[in-house]
Amino acid sequence: MLMMPKRVKYRKLQRGTNRGVANTGSELAFGEFGLKSLENGRIKNSQIESVRVILARQLHRGGKMWIRIFTNRSVTKKPAEVRMGKGKGDLDHWECLVKRGAVLFELGGVPEEFARQCFRLAAYKLPVKTKFITRIHK
Repeated sequence: MLMMPKRVKYRKLQRGTNRGVANTGSELAFGEFGLKSLENGRIKNSQIESVRVILARQLHRGGKMWIRIFTNRSVTKKPAEVRMGKGKGDLDHWECLVKRGAVLFELGGVPEEFARQCFRLAAYKLPVKTKFITRIHK
């Protein structure tokens, strides 16, 4: 179950830049614990899926998981050993641009130590540095 949009306005996109800090999506919205990005980067749909599988397997005995990012950008790639020119390559995979400070995943209904362990396993699969965050109880 790889994440990709149902339809897009343009099939092939240019790379563009990914600078700055996340304004929206930078705080916990659903669960008590989260995994926050510490750098800008691109996350593939296969990487999000592998994290989803890890968290789902860990949470088989309770708790809830939220995925706060979605792959909405297409990435093209030309085949190996093809000469220059002849247009842009075919669609290869989908990716998500992640800014510094964005919350990637959230967990709820589990103890803090268990959530920490789950996110540690998840962080190994991601190409960006991450940080464990908790909701501040007042």
